Amino acid sequence: MSRLVTIYGGSGFLGRYIARRMAKLGWRVRVACRRPNEALFVRTYGAVGQVEPILCNIRDEASVRAAMAGADAVVNCVGTFDSRGRNNFSAVQAEAPGRIARLAREAGIGSLVHISALGADAASESAYARSKAAGEAAVAEHFPGAMILRPSVIFGPEDQLFNRFAAMARFTLVMPAVGAATRFQPVYVDDVARAAVKGVLGEACGIFELGGPDICTMREIIARTLAVTHRRRLIVSMPFWAAGILAALLDFGSMLTGGLVANRILTRDQVRMLRHDNVVTPGARGLADLGIEPTPMEAVLPGYLWRFRPSGQYDEITASARGLRKQS
Repeated sequence: MSRLVTIYGGSGFLGRYIARRMAKLGWRVRVACRRPNEALFVRTYGAVGQVEPILCNIRDEASVRAAMAGADAVVNCVGTFDSRGRNNFSAVQAEAPGRIARLAREAGIGSLVHISALGADAASESAYARSKAAGEAAVAEHFPGAMILRPSVIFGPEDQLFNRFAAMARFTLVMPAVGAATRFQPVYVDDVARAAVKGVLGEACGIFELGGPDICTMREIIARTLAVTHRRRLIVSMPFWAAGILAALLDFGSMLTGGLVANRILTRDQVRMLRHDNVVTPGARGLADLGIEPTPMEAVLPGYLWRFRPSGQYDEITASARGLRKQS
C-alpha cells in the first residue's frame, strides 16, 4: 500500500501545492481542514480516492489525532492573520503546532514539516511573529527531527499580496504604501512546496529560511504589480504613525461588530511587522541547500495578473492594434 501524508491546512494557499506534489509522487494524501465540503477540488490532484479532504479542528486533540491516524508523515500549513476569536494567533500558531508535533511523536510518525514564517521572533513587538516563534519552539521540543520552513512573503496565483495590489489598482489612482522602504524577498509558492516535500521524504530536517532571487521594497512590489498589469498609478508612502491610526480605527470597527466583520485591510499588528525587513538571514540554510533554484517573480506574475489589465487577456493585442493604427 502507498504511503500516507496528512496535511493540516492542505486546502489553503500553500497546502494545496504540497498536496498536489505528494499525490504526483504516488502518496495518499489526507487534507485536514475546517470545511472539507469547500475543499473537494483537492480530489482532482490524484487518482480516485488518492486525495481526500477530511474535517479537522486543530484546537481539538482528538480531532488532530484522528486526522493523522495511520499516516507516515505530517505537514502543518495552518496559519492565521486573525488576532481575535477562537482561531487566534495563540491557538493556531503557538498551541496547535505543539499539539500536532506531540501527537505525531506519540503516533510514531516518520517525518514532520512545519510551516512557520520569516521573522518569527519570541522578542518581537508583533504578536504574529511571537506566536510563530512559540510554535517553532513547541515543534522543536516535541519533534526534534522536524523540518521547519520560514518563508518570506509567498507569491503565486492565489496569493494575497500581488493580487490585492492589482485589484486595488483597478479602482484607485493612488496606491498607499505602508512601510514603503521595508524589504521583502518574495518566494514562489511551488518552491516552498518543493522544500516541504524534501522534509516529508526525510531528505532534510532543521530550520530553513526561504526567499526568492529578488529582494525588493514594498514600493517596488507595488510598482512591479502596476507594470505587469499595465496600469499607471501614483504610489504614496504612508508614514507608520498614519498607518497606525488607520489600523487602530479598522481594528476598532471590527471589534464593534464582535469580530463578525474581520479587519482584512490593515491591522495594528501588521503595521508593527512592516517596520522590519523580511529577508533571509545571511548564512541561513535556504532553497539552495535543498537543491532548489528559486523562481523569479517575472516568470510567474504575468501568468496570473493578466486578468487585472485594462483589457484582460487581450491587453497586448489591443496595444498592438493601437500601434498599427498610428502607423497607418
